[in-house]
Amino acid sequence: MKIHKRQIVMILICLAVSLAVFAAVSAIYFMNEHLETDEEIKLPRMTAPRILISKGERRLEVFDGEQFVAAFAIGLGFAPDGDKAIEGDGRTPEGNFYIFTKNPESRFFLSLGVSYPSREDAERGLAEGLISDEEHRSIVSAIDEKRMPAQKTKLGGEIYIHGGGGQNDWTEGCVALKNSEMQALFDAIPVGTPVTIRP
Repeated sequence: MKIHKRQIVMILICLAVSLAVFAAVSAIYFMNEHLETDEEIKLPRMTAPRILISKGERRLEVFDGEQFVAAFAIGLGFAPDGDKAIEGDGRTPEGNFYIFTKNPESRFFLSLGVSYPSREDAERGLAEGLISDEEHRSIVSAIDEKRMPAQKTKLGGEIYIHGGGGQNDWTEGCVALKNSEMQALFDAIPVGTPVTIRP
């Protein structure tokens, strides 16, 4: 079968148009899911803010004491089932933590640092030979003083609540929200806020 030059040109034009449409759709998706900041959300001033994350429901809730304030859909680590155990396992930790820092220059828009590893994680890590006595003491001391616990042990670390989109489980263990929701959370949540992460 002979293919004429005109047919080749038409095929190339169709391919080019298809690629352009795909690129445009991808760009729109990326803008909507990852860089969306135009929908302004405001959380009220709170006297006793706390965060409750339910991994199974992919939901982050904000409370002021016992009063419900807001809820947001979230994405988790790329291997979300189970508690975080070691560096690189892709799991989002479970337990009781606090916000130890606010980062306005995050790679993922804005972020709030979660105080993983906890005292319980340090005890487990020491018992399993994952961390040294010195690392254990450092983590426990930081938790007692509400500081940043050691972030570079075999237990893992650098767990944040950040922007970038909560449409699926894509992080390395962090909790991700839409950027507009992250902005509202960042503005309302102070360092020291309790964070509970449930299965």
